[in-house]
Amino acid sequence: MDNETFNLDLRKFLKQVGVTSQREIELAVGRALAEGRLDGAKSLSARMVLTVDGIDLTHEVTGDLSLEPRSE
Repeated sequence: MDNETFNLDLRKFLKQVGVTSQREIELAVGRALAEGRLDGAKSLSARMVLTVDGIDLTHEVTGDLSLEPRSE
């Protein structure tokens, strides 16, 4: 295995995941707001599941996405 090639491909993949996921979430939240489906919602629960074929990897990340300003 060539570690340099693997790490470059891994970083490229993770960047694509981050950029495209953010865009899709922003679009979906915008649609839900426009349709009135988020009235009164203070946050959204999010879950991302990563699977990698060939090495039997499943990794789940969960978190909350606040829709309100943060109090300092």
